[in-house]
Amino acid sequence: MANNIYITATGPRSGKTVITIGVMELLLRKMNRVGFFRPIVQESDDVDKDITLISTYFDLKFPINLMYGITAEEATELASHGRQGEVIEAIINKYNQLKERCDFIVCEGTDSISAASSFEFDINAEISKNLSSAVLLVASGHRKTVDETVQSVEIALASLRRRKGRCIGIIITRVEPLVGKEIIKRLSDSLNNLKDSQTTDDPLLIYAIAEEPSLSRPTIIEIAKELDGTVLWGKNHLNRHVHGFNVAAMQLRNILPRIEHGDLIITPGDRADVIVACIASALSSSRKNIAGLLLTGGLVPSPSVAELINGFADTLPIVSVQDNTFPAATKVNNLHAGISPFDKRKITRILATFEKHVNTKKLAQKVITTRTTIRTPKMFELELIQRARANRQHIVLPEGEEERILRASEILLRREVVDITLLGNQDTIYKKIKEFGLRMDSVNIINPPKSEFFDEYIQTYYALREHKGITPEYAHDMMKEVNEYATMMIFAGHADGMVSGSIHSTAATIRPALQILSTKPDCSIVSSVMFMCLEDRVLVYGDCAINPEPNAEELAEIAITSAQTAAVFDIEPVVAMLSYSTGSSGKGKDVDKVRQAAEIARQKADKLLLNLKIEGPIQYDAAVDASVAKTKLPNSQVAGAATIFIFPDLNTGNNTYKAVQRSSGAVAVGPVLQGLRYPVNDLSRGCTVTDIVNTVAITAIQAQSQKGIRYDD
Repeated sequence: MANNIYITATGPRSGKTVITIGVMELLLRKMNRVGFFRPIVQESDDVDKDITLISTYFDLKFPINLMYGITAEEATELASHGRQGEVIEAIINKYNQLKERCDFIVCEGTDSISAASSFEFDINAEISKNLSSAVLLVASGHRKTVDETVQSVEIALASLRRRKGRCIGIIITRVEPLVGKEIIKRLSDSLNNLKDSQTTDDPLLIYAIAEEPSLSRPTIIEIAKELDGTVLWGKNHLNRHVHGFNVAAMQLRNILPRIEHGDLIITPGDRADVIVACIASALSSSRKNIAGLLLTGGLVPSPSVAELINGFADTLPIVSVQDNTFPAATKVNNLHAGISPFDKRKITRILATFEKHVNTKKLAQKVITTRTTIRTPKMFELELIQRARANRQHIVLPEGEEERILRASEILLRREVVDITLLGNQDTIYKKIKEFGLRMDSVNIINPPKSEFFDEYIQTYYALREHKGITPEYAHDMMKEVNEYATMMIFAGHADGMVSGSIHSTAATIRPALQILSTKPDCSIVSSVMFMCLEDRVLVYGDCAINPEPNAEELAEIAITSAQTAAVFDIEPVVAMLSYSTGSSGKGKDVDKVRQAAEIARQKADKLLLNLKIEGPIQYDAAVDASVAKTKLPNSQVAGAATIFIFPDLNTGNNTYKAVQRSSGAVAVGPVLQGLRYPVNDLSRGCTVTDIVNTVAITAIQAQSQKGIRYDD
């Protein structure tokens, strides 16, 4: 297995960091300990911005001093005395220290050590060779002709060839789509004519990433720091992105028509009319959102105006700077936007852009020749996102007015994971989207009573439930309920799955699903599993949320259904049916139930041609620990190798999963409902935004697995 990749660029401001983020996420789906290393940084005291970004966002646990080789000052000093060899030696020594802690290392090349781009690349080519790294080359096409971009790549490849280095791929950034296609064609033709170690049997991967304007937009906090500004109001909105700026020197009637979404309004600090108008604009539902206000000249609003602003203090970020208006505008215009590890929206956009233009599967195969079996919590979560977005499903979220649902929806839509319909009052939802500063242009919002399908759903619901004695009036009232309406959307084929429960009870989520969708023909009950993401693997626990006292038949059904769910998520099903004794050693009502359930489960598995490994009764330690298994059940194919753990009752299952979660630091994902005809999943009312994102992705994957399978009565 290859153990590193070296990402370097042909020149400054190439988007190298963007590619690094994409590659880091790609690798974390496939292996456990991925490190990040920069051979040369500007200053050791002021921690390198890219090391801060990558280590913080991806939660890398390595010491910062191991994540870089040497400072630029130290390298320059050694090189000036003819001791270039010591520079490489220092880098290799530090790299090897990090290597001992990693399965794979992403190396990111140097920045601006030399004024000459070609010489800069020579340094990186030499470093990559001495680290035995394959190179992923990044070149910017921004404000360059096709010839200039192609030439910069050819010069870099020539430098690599001179050093016997190897390039596995080229990524051209910041280009128009048609220009990108032309560059790819030109480079492909050029490489086909080269007579070197790059053969046609192992061609370079070449991709072009279109210009994404949002990535070059600075945040208010970046502008405030660059201009040494003072934040007067709106400290909770400093991460807003500035799409452009507008110098407000005219009268209001001329300024307002010129304001665009995301503008930073730059105006002298004594222009009370502009300040008040901007606050009114931010509060108005008929005006476009502005990013903030920059008050120039060291002037601040008068006490009476400040008192007015205090009533709307958290509406808009307002920053005061000492510069006069024109110098301040010039600095804002020339500011190069960075990437903060806490700017989730920008990083989400980066990942979406990377995944849209790069064939991540091919790139992964190129970088890694052998796949690891380790599966960390982060890897599992990333796999969920990747699998869901591979075949986008339509998920309805009934709790569309809830803040956590809205924030999760923005992430899911920006990463193009699923298509989403939110239920609720449209005016309320749009108001909250604006209030939270979210961008969800493609989201579909339905207010059930005003839906074009409302009457049709009422009639269908009445037909389904008439035998239970309901009236048309009752059906009408039920369709006003968001969970009932969402479930009917699935029944009608207008959505593929539903996620609810952030503000509703489990019963309120599951009851409509049972009444309208019902269970699969081969299932008599709805059950659940938890995905328990341990440090190096993912286990399945069932049932930890739904059935208090399942009998032997139900326990067997939970085992089979859990195995099928595990298989959907690429977990090899090895089923342990748990009890307080192992094998034939114990007796009693409870252990007999598990023994009977295991036998029924084997018969069901054979009937369904599942070829499942099932053991029970078995104790948890014998199921999970190979050394214990050798003593307690030496001839079992399950003991010591179980991946699915079926608990005898809800009390045991719920307490066990929480005990493992709290004591081992495992990440618990779920509960995931199973047994329904179509996927419906329940959230905890204490769920986080991340929980919602994961649950929606899981629901989408369940919908993918059931796509084309319609269970008829």
